[in-house]
Amino acid sequence: MQADQLAALERLLLHRDIEDVMHAEAELLDARRFDEWLTMLAPDIRYWMPMMRNVHSAHGADEFTHEQADANWMDEGLKTLTQRVRQLATGIHWAEEPVSRTTHMVSNVRLLAVRAGTPREVDTSCRFLIYRNRQQDEADTFIGKRLDTLRQTDTGWKIARREIRLDQNVLLAKNLTTFF
Repeated sequence: MQADQLAALERLLLHRDIEDVMHAEAELLDARRFDEWLTMLAPDIRYWMPMMRNVHSAHGADEFTHEQADANWMDEGLKTLTQRVRQLATGIHWAEEPVSRTTHMVSNVRLLAVRAGTPREVDTSCRFLIYRNRQQDEADTFIGKRLDTLRQTDTGWKIARREIRLDQNVLLAKNLTTFF
């Protein structure tokens, strides 16, 4: 096999491996197996969701709030994500009692950059659709794009960074208890 064919095959296998990680994560979230989901996160994770703004077309495509400068929907690390999971586990979380039923769909997975070395990191982009239903009449749909950095470790791939970009500038849901 030629070197370029081998490189293409390795990239294809890496792409498939990353997709498997994303699909496994979606299954854990839908099954409310949040403790297991936390094990997929790197200790130094940055979990960030900027807000979208309506901007005039003459001002460019700077629709999202800026990192560490503007207000955001979320800006969390492993500690706060763990606290959210612990709060949900109490059964007295007002926005999740009764619990939400969710379906996470991930598509259009692309590998943006692969950084060799130890540890190896892969920058990805994907599209997501999350459907959430609560009570008899509460239904929310979250659609957007994720920019993730996955880090390869001895125990598998870990999510080291997640930027969540919702395709809406007004949040129509009553709360943001869903993990993306």
